Amino acid sequence: MPQLLIVYFSRTGGAEQMAKAAHEAAQSEEGCETILKFATEAGPEDLLAADGYIFCAPENLAAIAGGMKEFFDRSYYEVLGKIEGRPYAQMICAGSDGENAMRQTARIAKGWRLKIAQEPFIICTHAQTRADILADKKISEDDLDKCRELGAAMAAGLAMGVF
Repeated sequence: MPQLLIVYFSRTGGAEQMAKAAHEAAQSEEGCETILKFATEAGPEDLLAADGYIFCAPENLAAIAGGMKEFFDRSYYEVLGKIEGRPYAQMICAGSDGENAMRQTARIAKGWRLKIAQEPFIICTHAQTRADILADKKISEDDLDKCRELGAAMAAGLAMGVF
C-alpha cells in the first residue's frame, strides 16, 4: 500500500492545524497509508519509506521556519538520488506573505527531483503585531477545507497510482 508522509512544523498552531486537517482527510481515503510527523521527529528514513509527501510549515522572518529547515538540512543528503520522481505538495502558514518560504521549499524539492502534484498554497493569518504573531493561531474552516482537499487528493492520487 502506498504511503503519504505529512511533515510539519508549527510554533503557534497554524501550520499544525493545517497538517492535521490534511492528515485527517488523507486517512479517509482507501488504499493509502498516511503518516503525520512533526519535523523534529521526522528524518530520512521516513522520506525513504514514503511514496509521496506534503510539507507544511510557517514562514518566519520571510523564510521557512527553522524547525522545518532543520528537517530538510538533516535529511537532504541522506535521500539525495533516492526519492526522485515522487510527488509532493506544500502548504504555508504566514502572517502576511509566505512567498519566500514557498519558494525555499520548492527549491529543496527541486533538488530532490520531486514532482509537484498539487499547486502550493499559503494561508494568511494577517498577524502583523508582536502580540498577533506570537499568539496561538486559529485557522478558519474554509482554509482548513483547502488543507483537507489537498490531503484527500494526495492520498487518492497515490492509491490510484496517478502520481
